[in-house]
Amino acid sequence: VKTVVFQESTKFKNVWTTHSASPIAYERGRIYMDNYQCCITSIAQQPRLIYQKSKCAKSEKIEDALLLECPLGEMLPSPSDYKASLIVLTVQNWLLRLSADSGEVLEKVYLAGSCCKFFRYLSWDTPQEVMIVKSAQNKLPAAARQAGIQQTVLFYLAVFQVLPLSFIGMLEINKKIFGNSVTDVAVSNGILIVMYSMGLVRLYNFKAILEQFMEQPFDLGQEFNWNGQVGIVGKYPFGLPCNIKITDTPPLLFEASSLENAFQIGGYPWHYIITPNKKKHKGVFHICSLKDNALAKNGIQDMKCCSLEPDWIYFHPDMSGRIIHVGPNLIKVLKLKEVKNHADQMEIAEDFTIVANRENCVNNSVTVTASGRVVKKRFTLLDDDPEQETFKIVDYEDELDLLSTVAVTQIGADGRAHLDFHCNEHGILLKSIPLKESWDV
Repeated sequence: VKTVVFQESTKFKNVWTTHSASPIAYERGRIYMDNYQCCITSIAQQPRLIYQKSKCAKSEKIEDALLLECPLGEMLPSPSDYKASLIVLTVQNWLLRLSADSGEVLEKVYLAGSCCKFFRYLSWDTPQEVMIVKSAQNKLPAAARQAGIQQTVLFYLAVFQVLPLSFIGMLEINKKIFGNSVTDVAVSNGILIVMYSMGLVRLYNFKAILEQFMEQPFDLGQEFNWNGQVGIVGKYPFGLPCNIKITDTPPLLFEASSLENAFQIGGYPWHYIITPNKKKHKGVFHICSLKDNALAKNGIQDMKCCSLEPDWIYFHPDMSGRIIHVGPNLIKVLKLKEVKNHADQMEIAEDFTIVANRENCVNNSVTVTASGRVVKKRFTLLDDDPEQETFKIVDYEDELDLLSTVAVTQIGADGRAHLDFHCNEHGILLKSIPLKESWDV
């Protein structure tokens, strides 16, 4: 495929255009429109409609969705499990598994039980294995707040094993356990991440929490008589029992303070990236060892760019342990390596950089006219000034091992963009494809 893509004779052209008033989602060759009611394949030579469902009522509106794909080499209970399916979460707290090829409902689970929970978010704990359904932040009605009633439960998390879909448990995130200043929670790779208003991030062992505080396991479709409730698990109107009760603060794995709770873990050996928790440090990133919090040599990364859009940084998704730092006109791929003669200390070194094409851009604050008059500019151009080429997207394609970038320049009223493919190992430009369509900056 790589050879075909990079052949001189291979040209890319626009074969289809569509417009939508609502957001367009894309998952593995399928384009979803009209809140997942319409599905179009993008793999065919001409995109074609796979299915179009009739307009749904507001109560059936989809809040979030995840694509499920069959794990290789496993026996599954139903033939439909071997085909891709879409897990969707509706505004009325239904979790539906839809066929990705027809939109037909394969499974239905009702989430909300006796207490009022509004589930809004789907995410992976372990991709294609364990899924988390998170509620919106629990808020008391104004009348209850005025009456002095305290709200202690902030979020509910329902945990599912997928393919076959099975219920692991539901738990609440309570102020009494985790503290009054909790603003958000997330679960990733077996870690419960709790975020606080002052920029603090705390990590807990999520798997250990499930095992330690599980009161009673339940299966979907099972009849239960528990805590005064009688019903069927996952059926209306009972929903799911809150069967994981955290009664004590779990052991803390790690904590860090970072501006806007921005915190990432990756690299080899394990490192984390934070921004010091002061507004003046926005755009400055510290790369530290997870083992002892030691700042890596050259571990402070600061592009010192003056731009409307901030630069961004993340661990490379190719599992190489490298780091990608993207600014308006510069993409740095960084690597961790041992400091010479200090095996226990790591340093950050540049692997390669990709630079925007700005040779013709001269940003002089003082210019001299033909008559010799000196003209001083009152302001300097921003690094992401629309008239200069600026990086907007950086993406990694794992099967072809390509790093792709989109760079945009504003020309007149429209933006002109080009898509570039770079060698992921060395950053060499392999092909540039100009986009004929204007880019709405």
